[in-house]
Amino acid sequence: MVHLAYVLLGLAALVHVYIFRLESFAWTAPRTRAAFGTSPEEAEVTRALAYNQGFYNLFLAVVLAASIVIRITGQTQASVALAIAGAGSMVAAALVLATSDHAKLRAAAIQGAAPALGLIALAFTA
Repeated sequence: MVHLAYVLLGLAALVHVYIFRLESFAWTAPRTRAAFGTSPEEAEVTRALAYNQGFYNLFLAVVLAASIVIRITGQTQASVALAIAGAGSMVAAALVLATSDHAKLRAAAIQGAAPALGLIALAFTA
């Protein structure tokens, strides 16, 4: 079960790296605008905010990556602490997104499913 937990947490990190790329470097691109439901004008006005938000997602991914690396070195307690902090923040952000705009439920599910399942799997390893 521990391997499943860390595979899911790794997947969550990869999803958040992808979101980072979209928000920080491709925010005004037509495909990104379509994914986030923004017009060219909205994308341009919110570009700086998206850039910042993208880095927030990257930092969460880095926390999970550190958790995985630390787990490999055998430091279980530190790894679990980082996993809970990183994945817990991802799940909380997905819940905020889902409750703030019901049209974003699909995006919230994409953002929150892997970290939530990873945390659940991790809970069964204790």
